[in-house]
Amino acid sequence: MATDYDAPRKTEDDSESIEALKERVPDKLSGAVGDEDADNPTGFELPGADLSDLELDVVVLPAQEDEFTCSNCFLVKHRSQLDHETKNGPICTECAA
Repeated sequence: MATDYDAPRKTEDDSESIEALKERVPDKLSGAVGDEDADNPTGFELPGADLSDLELDVVVLPAQEDEFTCSNCFLVKHRSQLDHETKNGPICTECAA
């Protein structure tokens, strides 16, 4: 059987008054606060949490012979990205553009 989705649908609930519908639907503007935080429904930790008790192990490699640190953006780049050197230090091609 084909269904005409554009045709208006008539059900028994259509006779329900607007007041009865308002009573069934919770008022979103009432300001009622539930037990659960609306901004944090799953209870995950938010950024900025105290992480002072955690230890992080990071291996820092020294700059390699074919690398330089741009004196403008302070990123370590490969020598192929060196544009020019100034009195303050090397400048990469991205910062020189």
